[in-house]
Amino acid sequence: MASATFTVQQDTALTNSHISLNVAQTASLRSQLKSQRGILNSNNIKALCSQYAVSEDSLLQGLVPLASEFSVAPVSLFHVGAIVKALDENGDIHFYFGANVEFNHQALSLVVHAEQSAINNAWLNGAKKILKIAISDAPCGYCRQFMNELADAKEFDILLPNQQFTLAELLPHSFGPTDLGNEFSLFNPKPQLAKFNLDGLDETFARFALNAYVPYSQNFCAVKIVTFNDGDFYGSYAENAAYSPSLSPLQSALSQFFLAGLSFNESVVKSITLLETKGQENQAGVAKAVLASFSNLPALEIISAPLKE
Repeated sequence: MASATFTVQQDTALTNSHISLNVAQTASLRSQLKSQRGILNSNNIKALCSQYAVSEDSLLQGLVPLASEFSVAPVSLFHVGAIVKALDENGDIHFYFGANVEFNHQALSLVVHAEQSAINNAWLNGAKKILKIAISDAPCGYCRQFMNELADAKEFDILLPNQQFTLAELLPHSFGPTDLGNEFSLFNPKPQLAKFNLDGLDETFARFALNAYVPYSQNFCAVKIVTFNDGDFYGSYAENAAYSPSLSPLQSALSQFFLAGLSFNESVVKSITLLETKGQENQAGVAKAVLASFSNLPALEIISAPLKE
């Protein structure tokens, strides 16, 4: 079965060429990241830069090993971390963490890559413009294609431990949204005017579904994971012009769940619900396949709701 939680390293310090923290400082920051679900806000960043006398970018790159600790990698045993540096609607800078998530006994195409996880974290939590992404290892072609769907694809920098690139350098002669006649992109979606025509639907859940980036299938959908004691987690569907790098709503929600440092099991998870657009449904099979990697979880509830203008 898939590992139930991220890699715990309680007695280690974070020391690299960008930053140096002792064991207690590292443990405190780990705890903070879990409680804030993999996000450091602008005030956190300013405080840490002052405390450790480092620049924003040194902090960004220095904390990537902590992002890797949230990895769930029972297949590859290869733990990848990524952190997105992005602006919110007020122009404030936040760091959004991400890590790879794998599922035992399922197709490898179902994994969540660290870059996807960090970008998904930023997207779901209101980021408006990506400035940089720091990664523990060079992005694979799959991730380069996923990043090519972003509104800022040609502008942001990709920071590796010892190198820096633009996406254009890593993905020349690319294929993207405009090749399919799509003038919109992730972080710059088509304005949503429709609503779900279903009484009693949780408004927050509906909002995550309506905010899905689905220019190719039109299946506005989301997943809601309810826990007994740790709140709710949501994920939205994010499609890609190359189709395969698309991120399903359950993968999106699970990535958020693991960034909170929680165990995905029956003692933590109360319910799992998939909301799809009636007539455009395409996510139930993927969701069931991912959930098959775990045991004793509550049954997946599926809601199919029509849209109305």
